[in-house]
Amino acid sequence: MEKKTFSPDCSPKAIGPYNHGSRIGDLLFTAGQIPLDPATTKIVEGDIQAQATRVLENLKLLVESEGLTLANVVKTTIFMVDLAEFAQVNEVYARFFTENFPARSTIQVAALPMGARVEIEAIAHY
Repeated sequence: MEKKTFSPDCSPKAIGPYNHGSRIGDLLFTAGQIPLDPATTKIVEGDIQAQATRVLENLKLLVESEGLTLANVVKTTIFMVDLAEFAQVNEVYARFFTENFPARSTIQVAALPMGARVEIEAIAHY
């Protein structure tokens, strides 16, 4: 199987030497998305819910650019700087994933790129 990488124009530009995602076979793997505004490539202003919303909007852009929807997502991993904000992130997450939820892991980390408070990556199935 050949790996296909992608970095759609509709997404914030990568801030390092990586692609936004890779496809191999019938699986799509996304890079972790932080709350970057696609127009400015700067972290969105606001609280953890504003950041989580932007992260999930960026993730949605990625999977849709490859002809999928969030319903195709089978696994997500959430990285958070402060798990005390988990309930707020979970509230936003439930607006994007409404049924047949993907498997999920949530991990607290010491820091995220550019001072982000949340990052989410996903695996989707064609």
